Amino acid sequence: MANKTVSADSGFTLNTLLNLWPYMWPADRADLKARVVWATVYLVAAKFILIAVPYFFKWATNALAGGDHGLTPPLPDFLLAPVMLVLAYNVVKIVQLGFNQLRDALFARVGQYAVRQLAYKTFVHMHSLSLRFHLERRTGGLSRIIERGTKGIETIVRFTILNTVPTVLEFALTAIIFAVAYGWLYVLVVAVTVALYTWFTVWASDWRIGIRRDMNNSDTDANTKAIDSLLNFETVKYFNNERMEAERFDRSMARYETAATRIWTSLGWLNFGQGVIFGAGMAIAMWMSAREVMAGTQTIGDFVFINAMLMQLSVPLNFIGFIYREIRQGLTDIEQMFDLLDVEQEVVDKPDAGRLLVADGKVEFRDVHFAYDPARPILKGVSFEVPAGRTVAIVGPSGAGKSTISRLLFRFYDVQSGSILIDGQDVRDVTQESLRAEIGMVPQDTVLFNDTIAYNIRYGRPDATDEEVRRAAELAQIGGFIEHLPGGYKAMVGERGLKLSGGEKQRVAIARTILKAPPILMLDEATSALDTHTEQEIQAALDLVSRGRTTIVIAHRLSTVISADEIIVLKEGQIAERGTHASLLRRDGLYASMWARQREATEAEERLRIAREADEMGVVVRRRTEEV
Repeated sequence: MANKTVSADSGFTLNTLLNLWPYMWPADRADLKARVVWATVYLVAAKFILIAVPYFFKWATNALAGGDHGLTPPLPDFLLAPVMLVLAYNVVKIVQLGFNQLRDALFARVGQYAVRQLAYKTFVHMHSLSLRFHLERRTGGLSRIIERGTKGIETIVRFTILNTVPTVLEFALTAIIFAVAYGWLYVLVVAVTVALYTWFTVWASDWRIGIRRDMNNSDTDANTKAIDSLLNFETVKYFNNERMEAERFDRSMARYETAATRIWTSLGWLNFGQGVIFGAGMAIAMWMSAREVMAGTQTIGDFVFINAMLMQLSVPLNFIGFIYREIRQGLTDIEQMFDLLDVEQEVVDKPDAGRLLVADGKVEFRDVHFAYDPARPILKGVSFEVPAGRTVAIVGPSGAGKSTISRLLFRFYDVQSGSILIDGQDVRDVTQESLRAEIGMVPQDTVLFNDTIAYNIRYGRPDATDEEVRRAAELAQIGGFIEHLPGGYKAMVGERGLKLSGGEKQRVAIARTILKAPPILMLDEATSALDTHTEQEIQAALDLVSRGRTTIVIAHRLSTVISADEIIVLKEGQIAERGTHASLLRRDGLYASMWARQREATEAEERLRIAREADEMGVVVRRRTEEV
């Protein structure tokens, strides 16, 4: 099982790096390719200079010890003075540092380009996925996945290009120098040390990956609960459940705390093991050099040189562990991001799909069957027609399939059988973009963007002028309200439009639908969440916006569809009755019983309102009587 896991992880690593390569070497960006090339040039130059640094240290040490510098050909004495050699040593270090910083500066844009492109691709892909996907996923978790994924991309891109190749180059140069100057025995000691160090680092890092996944999952869960709770701030307050929400969040953070503690503890063991392995290898090499100094076959400068080379070698060795850990952790962080990119679209345009051409706006459902889950069918052979410019209402008990009809018309889902036609064109044969451009929607629960009122109205047509926005607001009977706000059209509506009342949000939704000016209109229980008085005002605006348009009204309150050209009554996914309001009442069937129940509820509500007003009036009269 472990071998299979390692194999799977290795395959994922290779696939991920192959997927990232076009972003590290973008085909259409010659400027970024040039930056990669020059960054590599400076990087290699810095490595060669770095290898030269211990030589200056060796020469300075020999000069201070009064021995032979060992330079061939010999240099002038003033250049071999200890002060000059020490100065040269530090100058070389500064030059090498400068090359490294220049490399990082050149590569910065390449890394950020990769981050932006992949983040953009993921964002676009999520908007292309089906409504089913978004109903099943949590927004807070998705945002956290993208956040960690973009950081992981930057880490992988930077370390793959800037550190892996240079580290290998430095090992090769060190091995060549040791072999030529000191013999293969030193190379063997260094090779065994590097091999053990690398093996231990890979083994320990793989062990820590599982802990990292647990920490990420806990972090995602905690963030999801936090965002979910804040988005439902009012509901939390309604039920006085602040403590329960805090406890749910704290339980997730407790799991995160445990995993994060394990991450840091395991890092300590990893660093300790690396230190032991490298320390042992360095001790053996220095012991060998010390024996040769005592035997007279090496100078003190050689001893210092070997020490300096090994100390320099510890830096890329540490980078091997660091690079591996960062790349593996980065891969873990973007694993879910790539999983998102691998999710296939449920609803896709046909290769030869054309634009929807709307002349009249006639809508037709032909024997439509649909189920979210095969075991639970929702629509069972629904057929009806909405003539151009007419209004058809769809009513029925909860769960009858009313809202499913709007989702199918917008093609959030595809029907299992049957067809949906607009002016004789099957919605599956046209592009989704052109289909949705011709349909306007006023939903029951209008969720606004946390921006200005003008932005939310203009969302119906982003290129609309300020005057067109004002005109749409006036037609939606909200213009006067906006003008009296402190900020006017620039007033912020708050998270999900919470600064506005339900009626005000509905008017904004109507205004942006007016601005969109679609030939087909869908009203999905647009007034069911409003009080009777507000409902009547909103209904007047809806009547205005639907005038001359093909309109499908999904209604809960039957009083809003009395004037519809046809009313379709759904029951358990099938059409139970259809006709005008008057004809359905005469039939004395399901619609008539629903109408009777709502009339009773409305009359009871009205009696309660009158009684409440009478009580309030009585209180006022008594107060005035007492005052007299």
